[in-house]
Amino acid sequence: MGLLDGKTALITGASRGIGKAIALRYAAEGADIAFTDLVVSQETVDEIAALGVKVKAYQSDASSFDDAHCTVSRVMEDFGRIDILVNNAGITRDTLMLRMEESQWDAVLNVNLKSAFNFIHAVTPVMARQRGGSIINMSSVVGEAGNAGQCNYSASKAGLIGLAKSIAKEMGPRGIRANCIAPGFIISDMTAAMPEDVRAAWIKTIPLRRGGTVEDVANVALFLASDLSSYVSGQVINVCGGMAC
Repeated sequence: MGLLDGKTALITGASRGIGKAIALRYAAEGADIAFTDLVVSQETVDEIAALGVKVKAYQSDASSFDDAHCTVSRVMEDFGRIDILVNNAGITRDTLMLRMEESQWDAVLNVNLKSAFNFIHAVTPVMARQRGGSIINMSSVVGEAGNAGQCNYSASKAGLIGLAKSIAKEMGPRGIRANCIAPGFIISDMTAAMPEDVRAAWIKTIPLRRGGTVEDVANVALFLASDLSSYVSGQVINVCGGMAC
């Protein structure tokens, strides 16, 4: 028996990185997986299918309201239910405020924050009819603390926290929970592009003296998706090795 047997998860931006790790972790616990991305990965589909669950990828622009609603309709046609929504789609366009262009602000807010609104708007009627569901927004420690050179990214991640807390209060009476995960310094394609000295400096600020893994984040996402967290809603769980304590 897996922790997510009989459940269907919809994960945005899951062809690689944290989203892919969450999809694989959920599948290993018995969940059927629907995932989206601008360019879907057949390799990811195959890896999930190898775990013996149903999986389907949907090419979708999460920042588009119409695309999100169309995708949710297609998932319902293909799977019949949605028990878990993970709003993971995200981008960065880092620069100082004095140099930031409007397009950089708009792109990050649209992909990181508006996409979560789009999918929550589409999924909550489904979960309300089912009288239950778990919504997980992928925030960041910089959504709580801010970060120089990332005002657009920090604002979008802070918005995800406010969104989850509001949905928890609105939809709690329908049995729907909403929470946030706030990763810290996670080893990924994004952090791999940093200069070595910058990565080393970040790690020195972390009490556990290591970067986190995508699996570290996926384990917390499993907890929030499963009945182990049935009385947890409106919360933010930091996955940061103590960096934000």
